[in-house]
Parts: sequence; C-alpha cells; structure tokens
Amino acid sequence: MLNIKNILILALALVLAPTFAQGVRIKDLTTIEGVRGNQLVGYGLVVGLNGTGDSKDTSFTIQSLINMLERMGVTVEPDKVQVDNVAAVMVTAELPAFARVGSNIDVSVASIGDAENLAGGTLMMTPLKAADGQYYAVAQGQLVVGSLAFGGETAKVQKNHPTSGRVPGGAIVEREPYNDFSNLSLLKYRLKDADFTTLERMTRVVNAYYGAPVAKAIDSVEMQINLPASYQNRLIEFVAEIENLDVTPDSLARIVVNEKTGTIVMGSNVRISTVAVSHGNLSLTISEAAKVSQPNPLGTGRTVVVPETSMNVVEEKSNIIVMNMGASIGDVASALNAIGASPRDLIAIFQAIKVAGALHAELVIL
Repeated sequence: MLNIKNILILALALVLAPTFAQGVRIKDLTTIEGVRGNQLVGYGLVVGLNGTGDSKDTSFTIQSLINMLERMGVTVEPDKVQVDNVAAVMVTAELPAFARVGSNIDVSVASIGDAENLAGGTLMMTPLKAADGQYYAVAQGQLVVGSLAFGGETAKVQKNHPTSGRVPGGAIVEREPYNDFSNLSLLKYRLKDADFTTLERMTRVVNAYYGAPVAKAIDSVEMQINLPASYQNRLIEFVAEIENLDVTPDSLARIVVNEKTGTIVMGSNVRISTVAVSHGNLSLTISEAAKVSQPNPLGTGRTVVVPETSMNVVEEKSNIIVMNMGASIGDVASALNAIGASPRDLIAIFQAIKVAGALHAELVIL
C-alpha cells in the first residue's frame, strides 16, 4: 500500500510532468496584419560565363553592357562588343518584414535572353526595388546554379535548369520597410485557410487564456485582439504568448487525387453513405504467330509464311463490397484494399461514388 509520502511524491510527479498539447500553434495557422515580406525585383548582368551567355541577337544585353562600361568611364563601339560571356538576367528577392539596414538576404537569378548556362557566372551590382518604386537592396555575388549542361552538335546532357540560380546572402538591405508595429494597440490575426470553426476555436482559446474577452472574431478569416492594459509597452511578450497557444483546426472533407501519378490523399473528415462497390477487370489478349505453309513433297507450289492470330479474353472475378453509412477513412481504405483495387482503380471508384451522391467530401482531381 502507498503511504502518505509516496502519494505526495506521485502527485508532485504528475503535476511537474510535461504535457503534450493537442493541436497546432496559432503562429502556424495565422499571420498578423502588417507583418509580411515585400517582393523585390531588379535587372542585371551576369559576367564570367564560358561562352554560354547571350548571343549577338539579344540587343538589350549589348546595350546594357555598353551602358555599364560607359558609367565606369570605358568607351566602346557597339559593333565590336561580344556578349558570349555575358547574360542579361532578372533578379528577385523577398525583403523580410523587419529587415534592417546592412542585413543580407538571398536572391534568385534567371536569364531573360538566350543564354545556355549561367554556371560560373558572377552577378554584377543590381539595385532591387519594390512595388512602390523605391530601391531597398543591392545584389551582387557569385551564382550557385546547381545544374549542369554539356553537349555538342548532335548530343546534349542537361540536369536541372542551368539558366537560373541563386546568390545566398547576395543582397544587402539599404532601406528599411516602414513598420510601426511597436505602437499597435489592436492586433489583427488572419487565418491562412479561411474557416469559421477554426477561428471560433482560436478566439475561445485566447479569451480563456487571459480570462477576459480580449479577442473577437470578425469573419471566417480575421480575429481582432485588443492589447490588455497590463501588456502596455510589452507588445512583443504579448504576441509571443498568443502565437504559442494551441488550437485544434478544422478542415473540409476533401479527397485529392492525381491521375498522372496515381496519388490519393484523403482527409480524416471524409464520410461515405451506404453504397455498394463492384470491382472487376476484363483483360483482352491478342497475339500473333508466324506459321509456315509448304507444299507436299514432289508437289507444285511454294513455301509461304501465314500469320496466325489468337485472342484470349479473361474476366477477373468481380467483388462487391458494401460500405455502411458514415464510413470513415479507415473503413474506406480497408474495404477498397480488400477487393484489390490499385491507386488508379481507386480514382475511378471515388469518381463513381461522387457521381452517385454517396461521397460527402470535395473531390479534387489534379
């Protein structure tokens, strides 16, 4: 029997034992209005290519190279410019929400001319601007292509896409995006996937955690939270608490099928009404064989080859299964596996069940 001391130790262990939360953190389900990245884009040149750059037919590459050289004090004649080792590219990047001047961001580089390969190239200084027309970063550096392309006049070997690449940390932020986050008194959380049930659960969890109606659901996407008086000048701490609260999200009943690859993904909320499913295959085999026909000894005629065709029809045994009302995903998988249905057969079966009105889920065909 347990004495009082052992009981106290057991109770203390249960209290101090780690708890494993069920659900998903709010930070993984939502975004905060105003806290987002910004797209940057720029036009630049990649130099140092081994004869795999743009051809002389890409006039904008020649013009860009001449302009760059003239800004450096070099005067050239357009007719004598060769751009085999140069490629015109578009440079893109994403400026994080709280980027600071001097921080580095990755950039992506893609050819816009007829260059064959950007491997070994170096991106020249390229200003990057946002949708407001202001320049926020400058990119430059060695390209990482991660592909190869070799060949001659009659054969070619290529892996991945050699006309695009990245420059890790290749852009330096020169202007900070405007963000007045620290002075907010009202936070607006937006679900990544709109759902009334999920938003209502999230609102209830936040209000229960603070013991006051600080959160209010606006629609199926947005939840507004008023900053409590006790958290004035402590906004970062408040946001950190909110985003780590666990919520059990709801989702639509959905089946996603890919006819090209035979992939099938079913959600846990998929339900099927009472329905009978029959599965059977009809196989038709046609084969041809060559048969030699020759005349009798000392007879007239000649030896010829006569084709002989044979056909064989095999119909596999048809199986009928009955799935009762409200069958779950596990019941559906077990029943269809029992009749030996392949992934491509399952796609046809689900389409037929949907047409019959017995599938209570959205059927998405990719």
